[in-house]
Amino acid sequence: MAFYAYWSMVAAEPALTLYNQNFAVVREIIPLNLQRGVNHVRFSEATSQLEPESVILRDSAGKVQLRILEQSYRGDPVSLDSLLRMNEGNEIEFLVERQGRQEMVKGKIIRAAATPTVPGPYFQSAGVMLAGSQPIIEIDGKLRFQLPGVPVFPGLGTGTVLKPTLDWLIESDTAGAIQAQLAYVSTGFTWEADYNLIARESGDALDVAGWVTMTNQSGRTFENASLGLMAGDVAKLAPRAGMLRVNAGVVGGVAGGLSGNAPQVTERTFDEYHLYTLARNTTLRDRETKQVEFLRASNIPSKPVYVYDGLKIDRQRFQYAPMEAIRQDASYGTQSNTKVWVMREFVNDKASHLGMPLPKGRVRFYRANGGRLEFTGEDVIEHTPAGETLRVFTGAAFDLTGERKRVSFRIDHARSQAEESFEIRVRNRKTQPVEIRVVEHLYRWTSWEVVTSSAPMLKTDAQTGEFRAGLNPGEEKTITYTVRYSW
Repeated sequence: MAFYAYWSMVAAEPALTLYNQNFAVVREIIPLNLQRGVNHVRFSEATSQLEPESVILRDSAGKVQLRILEQSYRGDPVSLDSLLRMNEGNEIEFLVERQGRQEMVKGKIIRAAATPTVPGPYFQSAGVMLAGSQPIIEIDGKLRFQLPGVPVFPGLGTGTVLKPTLDWLIESDTAGAIQAQLAYVSTGFTWEADYNLIARESGDALDVAGWVTMTNQSGRTFENASLGLMAGDVAKLAPRAGMLRVNAGVVGGVAGGLSGNAPQVTERTFDEYHLYTLARNTTLRDRETKQVEFLRASNIPSKPVYVYDGLKIDRQRFQYAPMEAIRQDASYGTQSNTKVWVMREFVNDKASHLGMPLPKGRVRFYRANGGRLEFTGEDVIEHTPAGETLRVFTGAAFDLTGERKRVSFRIDHARSQAEESFEIRVRNRKTQPVEIRVVEHLYRWTSWEVVTSSAPMLKTDAQTGEFRAGLNPGEEKTITYTVRYSW
């Protein structure tokens, strides 16, 4: 004979570790007073998006061996739709208003509203009802495709639950009170980081402030919870009915703070990832988005980097073209881009007042202008370990321009060679000198050599080279080179 026990309240503070792609690990301590043998335990504080197969229940002290004979998860708490489905085929009362008076009308639920088979924001926002999704109510022998009024249902049956509920049949080898540890994976959680970098009115030093943004859509509020944020590319299988595999790329906060202030988020290495922990417990309510400042640093050395990448490719035309066709197509790579990119470069190290692993996140740049801040661009950084250099794109320079022109192309089929020559012009219309990094892509074949060049080319990878052009205010420079491909 089983001993029945029911818990609807959590005795200890919950703990959550949030991941970026809509899931978290939830951990709770549940006090259980078990009898020796089979116990029936009900826990009604689970999330509505729990993954049942991920549930772990054990004695946190390891003194009692728990054997779960059965586990049931009810994620369908009482709602209007569920009560309509439960009473399908039955007659119930509806509260309707007629001529300013309220009265009860009996109607039979022929069909409850069905879940639409084609989900999507269009159908939700437009209020489109798909075939078979409307309720059908019979009143006085006539059918209608909507509820006539507010339904009044009979009492709840024994099979209904008010909250998402876990039911266990647990076999224990010992009688007594234990502190059981419950852990499970639940979708409905996200977190991400945002970095705001401010350049001073003069100079290139940066100040940085950051927020970590946490969202709870799990169907449950977590009171006074301990929160951890996992950063790294954690592999996680999608639900069985969905995609086969997704990568849980996690973004988030870093430790930091002004001198003399305790950081609100601390960081440590965990396995192959980085775990960020909020310094104090917080309440994360259902349907809530909460932000916590996680990083503040000042006087970060940085420098602007100007890049001219003049190659412009018609991606639609050449998307599926074989390499042989590209190699012989005289028109390939002849279009020119005129924009010079502006990049902001700084080092993530202690000498730059940073030096913590920086997870992926959006970076927004501002520059002080008198008493105001003006927005100057934004980009996304990837996971960046300590000691690495970040180069962040912020936009195109107004007063710097470029022009790229091919001046010759010759292919020698007998020697399996091709030669191509280019002329690149860069101009500085600013009032101060700049250096523009001119990037060239050697795209026709993997075997190539620069046979003539008006300036030294730095080979940056197997098919990319770079020229450095220093320009005074108002100056224009021309770079020419010829490349030979062989195959």
